[in-house]
Amino acid sequence: MTHHAPTAMLSAALQAAEYGWHVFPLRPADKRPALHGEAVCPLIGDCAGGHRKWEDRATIDPDRIRRAWADRPFNIGIATGPSGLVVVDLDPVKAKDPKGTPDGVTSLQALCERAGHTVPATHRTRTASGGHHLYFTAPGGVRLGNSAGRLGTHIDTRAHGGYVVAAGSTLPNGTYEVVDPTEPVPLPEWLYAPLTPRQPSRGLTAAPVPVRASRYAAAALRAETAAVAGAGEGVRNWTLVRAARALGRFIPSGDLARHEVEQALNSAGLRAGLRENECRAAVASALNWSIANNPGRPA
Repeated sequence: MTHHAPTAMLSAALQAAEYGWHVFPLRPADKRPALHGEAVCPLIGDCAGGHRKWEDRATIDPDRIRRAWADRPFNIGIATGPSGLVVVDLDPVKAKDPKGTPDGVTSLQALCERAGHTVPATHRTRTASGGHHLYFTAPGGVRLGNSAGRLGTHIDTRAHGGYVVAAGSTLPNGTYEVVDPTEPVPLPEWLYAPLTPRQPSRGLTAAPVPVRASRYAAAALRAETAAVAGAGEGVRNWTLVRAARALGRFIPSGDLARHEVEQALNSAGLRAGLRENECRAAVASALNWSIANNPGRPA
């Protein structure tokens, strides 16, 4: 029997699984999951009992990994929640940033200096765009989600509900590479504290109630932000836009203030795993549409 050498992507996926990191395929030369979405789920195989999202299907089973990467050079996603990881994502400066904006590495260095600590030595990869991923083991007793900018400019984090692109994966602008093979160390307390959830991520307490809101508007704000925070992969953007359009009609009437709606929906979108720029753009567009189509009540 002839045995073929495993591809580089398969080898990298198996290596990640040996660390206990749950992996799933991403599209070749892309960062998006290669798995089908809920809308086109065939409800067979892994999904026979109901649609399973990428976080549920991520695995450390070498046989499943070999089957998944047998025919195509899929990139590799690491589901941070099931892997017990918190990954700090340090992004480079973007072309649209104002002059003088610090990159993620600089922001983290400044954060460390303010806290009186050095930058932690832990597993680190360089991203295709020139940023860095710092891998930490997640603290016990709390379920951390994703964050955008909470630790500093161009610093995001990925935990439950998030994933990162693994070393070995390749994009058109470069390859993800390990630059420090050190085993992930526990997330330091001084980094963990700012990421601690400040309020429940689900349920009808997902958003603060504006003082001046009518009872109906306040209930709608709670319900819509809870729906966004609890939305899963494949329906998060749609849920966010629908919620913004529903809540936007309370703004011209004066029942809700626009900044209160934007803050509540943006926070809920981040808890659902969307990126900050995605949230802000979607919310602003949907609110503009709703306000234009819902004139205020007459005096």
